Amino acid sequence: MTRNSVQSSNLSSVGYDSENQILEIEFKKSGIYQYYKVPLNVYNGLMTASSHGEYFNAYIKGVYTFKKI
Repeated sequence: MTRNSVQSSNLSSVGYDSENQILEIEFKKSGIYQYYKVPLNVYNGLMTASSHGEYFNAYIKGVYTFKKI
């Protein structure tokens, strides 16, 4: 999956597979994680948020199942 770099103190890059609703996030300190059944509007919200880390903490972390890859 192709990820795009983001300006964040915690996140390094973000990718999204719209067909399978998989959000892939590379964190600066902890590696790459995939989050499952993430709707497109949540991905769009993350990418347009003024703070990617705050958006992640508010709308993704603890909401979607995930695994480290």
